[in-house]
Amino acid sequence: MYDFKVSEIIRHPNEIISIRFIDLSGEFPIYKAGQFLTLVFEFGEREVRRSYSFSSASALNEPLEITIKRVENGEISRLLHHQIQVGDRIKVMEPQGLFVYEPQVDSTRTIFLFAAGVGITPLYSILKTALTQENQTKVVLIYSNSSKESTVFYDQLMAWQAQYPDRLEIEYIWSNSKNLAKARLNREYLIALVNAHLNTSPDEAIFYTCGPLFYMDLVRFTLLGMGFPDANVRRETFYFPEEEEDDDEREEEVVDTTPYRVTIKFNGQDYDLVVPANETILNVGLAHKIKLPYSCKSGMCSTCISQVEHGAVKMDYNEVLTDREVERGRCLICVSHPTVDGTVIEVL
Repeated sequence: MYDFKVSEIIRHPNEIISIRFIDLSGEFPIYKAGQFLTLVFEFGEREVRRSYSFSSASALNEPLEITIKRVENGEISRLLHHQIQVGDRIKVMEPQGLFVYEPQVDSTRTIFLFAAGVGITPLYSILKTALTQENQTKVVLIYSNSSKESTVFYDQLMAWQAQYPDRLEIEYIWSNSKNLAKARLNREYLIALVNAHLNTSPDEAIFYTCGPLFYMDLVRFTLLGMGFPDANVRRETFYFPEEEEDDDEREEEVVDTTPYRVTIKFNGQDYDLVVPANETILNVGLAHKIKLPYSCKSGMCSTCISQVEHGAVKMDYNEVLTDREVERGRCLICVSHPTVDGTVIEVL
């Protein structure tokens, strides 16, 4: 854990804020463009973690910054919007996430960034990194919002476009536009935009998407249909906790309550637990005071990746692991339930 202090709170349109921090520990690792920061809160004996993407770019030596949309029923987002103040201290974890951009100085590729609403956050970090750390890469931002007035970072993005007129193209899509054909991103519009801005071979184009699931599915399936390699289409689903709910409000259908014996291997120790099939391995481990790694608790980040060495599990949701990794026994313990007695899992 690291100690951060809130140094500035910036209010944006559409109930979105950016929070800047000072690292009091002086040991916080360098983060990569696209990664997220996990904040840790303690309410009595209850610990709550929430993760938010960096909108700052470490390559520019900017102040550590995350950007958060207020969620109507979001316990932590409400706290951050209405209670947090400059000078407050917060415990945080090290930067995490696989949705990262690795600069290549002499690259001539084209990077397409598809953002919807507050999904601009990790893409803004990637945009700044690519423009400043590479010499020839072209960046194309396709950014959907309800209106110009609700567009987060609009003035900053216009300044970046003015600074890099030959390498940065921005296509704003506003749903209040009178031109209905360009009021929302659709398949035909997407294809036209990609064809208009692609100035390299298709294999050299990289696509990053961040937004609601239906939005990213539209982008991905359209791009795959155009012939772009699946490996070149990357998406960040973790960033959107709009469906964030209080734990005591969730209702789960109980299918199997059979308890299964599970051994968790973590930090050189073995922990023998009994896990009901309708409960996650992570939750039972945390209930036994095992300091297991986690962030999202929803199968949408990579923090709790583990390896099934014996037995089997089933996952409720998975936006991180490939089919091949799952076949090899990888799992996310935050959404994993044991299905075999004596299951052995190593937390990576």
